Amino acid sequence: MTTSPGRKDDGGKPDFSLLDPMALLLVVKVLTFGASKYGADNWKTVPDMERRYFAASNRHLWAWYSGEETDESGLPHLAHAIASLLILFAFTLRKSKT
Repeated sequence: MTTSPGRKDDGGKPDFSLLDPMALLLVVKVLTFGASKYGADNWKTVPDMERRYFAASNRHLWAWYSGEETDESGLPHLAHAIASLLILFAFTLRKSKT
Protein backbone atom coordinates (compact mmCIF):
# COMPACT_ATOMS: atom_id res chain seq x y z
CA MET A 1 0.00 0.00 0.00
CA THR A 2 1.35 3.37 -0.99
CA THR A 3 0.58 6.46 1.04
CA SER A 4 0.53 9.88 -0.51
CA PRO A 5 1.98 12.88 1.30
CA GLY A 6 -0.43 14.86 3.42
CA ARG A 7 -1.99 17.99 2.05
CA LYS A 8 -2.61 21.35 3.68
CA ASP A 9 -3.96 24.26 1.63
CA ASP A 10 -2.43 27.21 3.51
CA GLY A 11 -0.80 29.06 0.63
CA GLY A 12 -1.53 32.78 0.71
CA LYS A 13 -2.71 32.66 4.33
CA PRO A 14 -1.01 34.65 7.12
CA ASP A 15 2.12 32.84 8.32
CA PHE A 16 2.27 33.32 12.06
CA SER A 17 5.53 31.39 12.18
CA LEU A 18 7.16 34.60 10.94
CA LEU A 19 6.61 36.18 14.37
CA ASP A 20 9.39 35.65 16.87
CA PRO A 21 7.71 33.87 19.81
CA MET A 22 9.88 35.53 22.48
CA ALA A 23 9.24 39.03 21.12
CA LEU A 24 5.52 38.33 20.96
CA LEU A 25 5.55 36.86 24.47
CA LEU A 26 7.21 39.98 25.87
CA VAL A 27 4.66 42.26 24.21
CA VAL A 28 1.85 40.12 25.67
CA LYS A 29 3.55 40.32 29.08
CA VAL A 30 3.51 44.13 28.79
CA LEU A 31 -0.18 44.06 27.88
CA THR A 32 -0.86 41.70 30.81
CA PHE A 33 1.09 44.01 33.14
CA GLY A 34 -1.00 46.95 31.93
CA ALA A 35 -4.24 44.99 32.36
CA SER A 36 -3.35 44.09 35.94
CA LYS A 37 -2.39 47.70 36.70
CA TYR A 38 -5.23 49.54 34.92
CA GLY A 39 -7.82 46.85 34.08
CA ALA A 40 -8.35 44.75 30.98
CA ASP A 41 -9.30 46.78 27.92
CA ASN A 42 -8.77 50.05 29.82
CA TRP A 43 -7.02 51.44 26.74
CA LYS A 44 -10.38 51.57 24.95
CA THR A 45 -11.61 54.35 27.24
CA VAL A 46 -8.47 56.43 27.91
CA PRO A 47 -9.22 60.10 27.15
CA ASP A 48 -7.11 61.58 24.33
CA MET A 49 -5.68 58.10 23.82
CA GLU A 50 -4.09 58.73 20.42
CA ARG A 51 -1.86 61.50 21.75
CA ARG A 52 -1.11 59.69 25.00
CA TYR A 53 -0.20 56.29 23.51
CA PHE A 54 1.84 58.00 20.79
CA ALA A 55 3.72 59.85 23.53
CA ALA A 56 4.12 56.64 25.57
CA SER A 57 5.53 54.72 22.61
CA ASN A 58 8.01 57.54 21.97
CA ARG A 59 9.07 57.69 25.63
CA HIS A 60 9.84 53.97 25.55
CA LEU A 61 11.66 54.24 22.22
CA TRP A 62 13.80 57.14 23.45
CA ALA A 63 14.55 55.37 26.74
CA TRP A 64 15.70 52.31 24.78
CA TYR A 65 17.66 54.46 22.34
CA SER A 66 19.36 56.15 25.31
CA GLY A 67 20.58 52.79 26.55
CA GLU A 68 17.87 51.70 29.01
CA GLU A 69 16.85 48.12 28.36
CA THR A 70 13.83 47.86 30.69
CA ASP A 71 11.45 50.15 32.56
CA GLU A 72 10.22 49.93 36.16
CA SER A 73 8.08 46.90 35.25
CA GLY A 74 11.25 44.97 34.45
CA LEU A 75 10.01 44.46 30.89
CA PRO A 76 11.81 45.75 27.79
CA HIS A 77 11.16 49.31 26.66
CA LEU A 78 10.81 48.05 23.09
CA ALA A 79 8.03 45.67 24.14
CA HIS A 80 6.26 48.60 25.82
CA ALA A 81 6.66 50.71 22.68
CA ILE A 82 5.27 47.92 20.50
CA ALA A 83 2.33 47.41 22.87
CA SER A 84 1.53 51.13 22.70
CA LEU A 85 1.73 51.07 18.92
CA LEU A 86 -0.52 47.99 18.76
CA ILE A 87 -3.06 49.84 20.89
CA LEU A 88 -2.87 52.83 18.55
CA PHE A 89 -3.24 50.56 15.53
CA ALA A 90 -6.20 48.71 17.06
CA PHE A 91 -7.85 52.03 17.92
CA THR A 92 -7.32 53.26 14.35
CA LEU A 93 -8.78 50.06 12.92
CA ARG A 94 -11.81 50.30 15.24
CA LYS A 95 -12.28 53.98 14.38
CA SER A 96 -12.21 53.30 10.63
CA LYS A 97 -15.03 50.74 11.01
CA THR A 98 -17.42 53.34 12.44
